[in-house]
Amino acid sequence: MSSTPHVTIIGSALSGNKGAAAMLESSIATLEERLPGVHFTLLSMYPREDREQNSYPNLEIIDARPRTLGVNINSAALAYRLLPPLRGLLKSRSKAVAALADSQVLLDQGGITFTDGREKFLIYNVASILPALNIGTPVFKCAQAVGPFRNRINRLVARTFLPKAATVVTRGRITQSYADKLRLTNTFAGADYAFSLELSGTEEAAAGKAVDLSIFDDEVVGLSPSVVLQKKVDAREGGYIGQMVTFIDQVTASGKKLLLVPHSVRTGTDATHNNDLPLCREIYSRVADKAAVTFIDRELSSQELRYLIGRCSFFVASRFHAMVSSLAMAVPTLVIGWGHKYEEVLEMFELQEWAFGHDKLTPSHLWSRYEALLAAQSEVKAKLDEHLPEVKKRSLKQADLIAELVKKGL
Repeated sequence: MSSTPHVTIIGSALSGNKGAAAMLESSIATLEERLPGVHFTLLSMYPREDREQNSYPNLEIIDARPRTLGVNINSAALAYRLLPPLRGLLKSRSKAVAALADSQVLLDQGGITFTDGREKFLIYNVASILPALNIGTPVFKCAQAVGPFRNRINRLVARTFLPKAATVVTRGRITQSYADKLRLTNTFAGADYAFSLELSGTEEAAAGKAVDLSIFDDEVVGLSPSVVLQKKVDAREGGYIGQMVTFIDQVTASGKKLLLVPHSVRTGTDATHNNDLPLCREIYSRVADKAAVTFIDRELSSQELRYLIGRCSFFVASRFHAMVSSLAMAVPTLVIGWGHKYEEVLEMFELQEWAFGHDKLTPSHLWSRYEALLAAQSEVKAKLDEHLPEVKKRSLKQADLIAELVKKGL
């Protein structure tokens, strides 16, 4: 293990999902303040794209695409554990093993793990942390949703691996209750790391190159669709794209401008995994009044997106971290989501009534909840202003806990 601060990170990225980027960049910024000279290694699912966007001189990007992670890195880490005489050779052959062996901690920044209904991701959830466990590097699971654990397989795997983490930061009351039912004793009740993301002051100029900022001279409603939600709605023949178009047309007909925000974008591909851009293009192509709709048709940074979201008067989110950015900028927010991860964050602001599940999505229900939000603007804004400082404090506490863990390992 290195005698200088070294932190390895998995489950986040600079490219693609800008919520993942917000978590990664928040951790870099907050830990640099607490650990002078710290070096970071990102085990990346998108190594080429992340390298192209990497502006951090102390961040190394290592290929950890699913097959590479599951086979190569996990095999090498297991050999490292079982064959001590070969550890030097294994470190020279595997950059990931070398990084983990030299790190004082692995940050797992998967947003939702070990959750019923997502059993197909269990192998990845385990593969993300198993190399560190085999090498002997402490695992710190940054704020995320876990549970419920009613499914027998998920419960068994979670009971096996979650207790092995040094710390599991729960992202809200519901996740904490699931962790308590699993009798986990290594939890900390925190808040999403992306609440710690700070703007540098350069975002206005950068965002202005992609968006005509004069739209904010009028009231603007932001909308962040999601391909994940689209699949769930379309599975019950709900016609997600048509519903989003109907909502946009209603907003613009009421006299407001609309900002269409793809919050997860992968440049140079039409693949829809972690990529809302093709969906947003299709939605935009069908709206009636394109002059009243500003479509962000390219990949922007997490800070630039947060700045633009913060300029909106209201926001309607389906992407989780688009919701986080909206709440972090104290914008009254309506959420169409899935799972408990949305509700438990809104609970921190006493605003859980402003979320509903995809199963309730209809044009009339969406419009009625939107109109209710407009009517409750002052009340909602007051709750955001009241609770935001404490939420940010709970988010930032992760950096203190991580720094303490790193210092113990030096």
